[in-house]
Amino acid sequence: MSEVRDRALQATDTPVVLLDAADPLLAAVWVNAAFTRVTGLRVADVQGYTLLLPVSDGLAARTDVPHAHQEPRRPAELEAALRGGAPCGHVLPVRRVDGSLLWCRVQVSPVSAVEGGPVTHWVAVLQDLTEQRTHEAAQEAAVAAERRERRSLALIAQVSDLLMDLDDPRALREIAGLLRHGIVGWAGFYLADGGLRPADGPDPHPHAHLRTTRHTAVLPDGATKDPVQRVLDGQLDRPVEVDLDVAHLPGSPSAWLAAHAGPRPRDPALDADGIALDEPPDRRVVVLPITGRRHVRGLLVVQPRGGGGRAALETAQVTVLELVARRVGMVLDNVRLYEREHRLAEALQRAMLPEQAEVDGLDVWTYYAPNSANAQVGGDWYDVLQMSTDVVGVVIGDVVGHDVEAAAAMGQLRSIVRSYLFDTSVPGPVLDRVDQLLVGMRVPRSASLVLSTLTRSPAGWSLAYSRAGHLPSLLVRAGAVTELDGAGGALIGFGRGTRPTSTVELRPGDVVVYYTDGLIERRDRGLREGLDQLGRVAAAVTARDAAGIGEELLSRLADHTEDDVAVVVVRVPDPQDVMARVRSPRRRRWSLPSEAASISRARHAVVRTCEAWGIADASNAELVVSELVANAVLHGWGHVTLQLYDTGDGLRIEVEDANPAPPVTTDGHPGRVGGFGMQIVERLSDWGWRQSRGGKLVWAKVRPGHLPSHEDEDEDDD
Repeated sequence: MSEVRDRALQATDTPVVLLDAADPLLAAVWVNAAFTRVTGLRVADVQGYTLLLPVSDGLAARTDVPHAHQEPRRPAELEAALRGGAPCGHVLPVRRVDGSLLWCRVQVSPVSAVEGGPVTHWVAVLQDLTEQRTHEAAQEAAVAAERRERRSLALIAQVSDLLMDLDDPRALREIAGLLRHGIVGWAGFYLADGGLRPADGPDPHPHAHLRTTRHTAVLPDGATKDPVQRVLDGQLDRPVEVDLDVAHLPGSPSAWLAAHAGPRPRDPALDADGIALDEPPDRRVVVLPITGRRHVRGLLVVQPRGGGGRAALETAQVTVLELVARRVGMVLDNVRLYEREHRLAEALQRAMLPEQAEVDGLDVWTYYAPNSANAQVGGDWYDVLQMSTDVVGVVIGDVVGHDVEAAAAMGQLRSIVRSYLFDTSVPGPVLDRVDQLLVGMRVPRSASLVLSTLTRSPAGWSLAYSRAGHLPSLLVRAGAVTELDGAGGALIGFGRGTRPTSTVELRPGDVVVYYTDGLIERRDRGLREGLDQLGRVAAAVTARDAAGIGEELLSRLADHTEDDVAVVVVRVPDPQDVMARVRSPRRRRWSLPSEAASISRARHAVVRTCEAWGIADASNAELVVSELVANAVLHGWGHVTLQLYDTGDGLRIEVEDANPAPPVTTDGHPGRVGGFGMQIVERLSDWGWRQSRGGKLVWAKVRPGHLPSHEDEDEDDD
């Protein structure tokens, strides 16, 4: 029977090892053929071989076996079972004869020489776990890959959320922080706007950063071979590695990055576990292009955790970085396109509106602001016409829609009203003719408007008006507000029959406020409630000039507008204005075209504002504003914005234009007149400048008084 048992143990496909219980290390004394087949170890090779001792590299063998290195301790649970003489199982690696490892589950059972006697041997049965562990390893790898993909998708989603807020000036900085937290040790964005510059957000105004540290677009000879320059030129569409510690061609993008990119002292490099390193192992960075639709908009520069350059980034990490760079590039393109469309639309809209008019015998102030959330043209409009010495026409209206079709309808309507208004000064008949013509022209958009004429006579001013579906204008007299709601009718183009005309006699000090619904309409309140609030605000106005009245209305009503806003304020001057000084808003603003006539308009605005505010002498302010507006007209572009502030100890003048280049003080232009404008400004005021959203803003705080006399100049020279 024993021989049959021995042959059975030899014939089984399960590896079996017999261990000597008397040996402290439980040395192997016998193995079956299956063990030899699996491990390559024969009976002669296992003399002294111990199966149940772990080793540093996963091998279990005795120190006298040449292919093993033994550790002195068994696993605690295995040691406890052996001491108690109880069967136990444990997963252990067994080294084959060729040095490879075979992971097995070893089931150990005690064997006694006689029934109930002491344990003389241990029999160990090995179960090959190679296939199972390979499957588990594959599963673990798949799970790890899935986790990485989920983290990558989550990071991309967070980047997309940040990029949805196009107005966030710190979006790129936050995205760089996400990359640093997720996959790299350091990240930074650099936009290519006439040269590289660090960027925190998708700024739609690249020229607003001319004073920041930036790389010049003028390249030295040989710079086209620079790898970063090739990326910027679109010649390379893949990540490139740049060592910031080596010398680069002076003036090249790589040299600029070496001086300005990479982790700062407070941003140390991180190892694979996110732990800060005392010193970064190297300063190799990976540069990826931020590609728009046609051009490279900038660079994403990253440093892998622990350094190592491009080789330290996994393929999945590079994919995430490329996706982030591509999305940022598309958003930058969209921001620039949106901003350009918005500015062109606003310029077109403003071109269709008249500039602020100077009317003989009346104080007139006009204001228009497009809806900031809408980059389309169309919407509200106004017109102020000096038809003769004693007749002034005022029109305000609203074309339905915000698109090019609405703008075209507005332009047609404005021209028609202007033409007919010069034929007759009675508003009702003018609108009758406008109705007839618009029906024949089949203008596709409807519109509302108020058409009024103010006629001067020896007794004063008389107001005649007719309304075509528009909100009533307000008459403010001595703190009482009256809605001019007479002469109502259908929208323009839908009039049937004769349109009526209402008249009102105006007194000195009376104010007429024309407005569009954007001033009062809100989602959280009804139109009637908005009209009531406008009436309350208008009744409480304390200003004595049209600009001050308009500014008070805007400050209280137009802080969160949801639509275009147009306002025209007409005030009949009162001889008592100079004597009745009351507190009024100490802020005025005007939008002027970039033309020479704006210089005189600005001077006139300063003189009238100083009169309204009780500033005794406006000579210095008049000359300073003349020079500032002249510079904006000569050297800038776009509309010129003039703002005046009463600071309590002087008059602050602010002039804004679309040219971001700073003003320069010169000693004149050789061979021609001029060039001393900023010297005059410097002589008469404290001045400075700053970048603005649309270009630059030049400010001057004017000291009150006359121009300096010759004696003052001599004293200054001393």
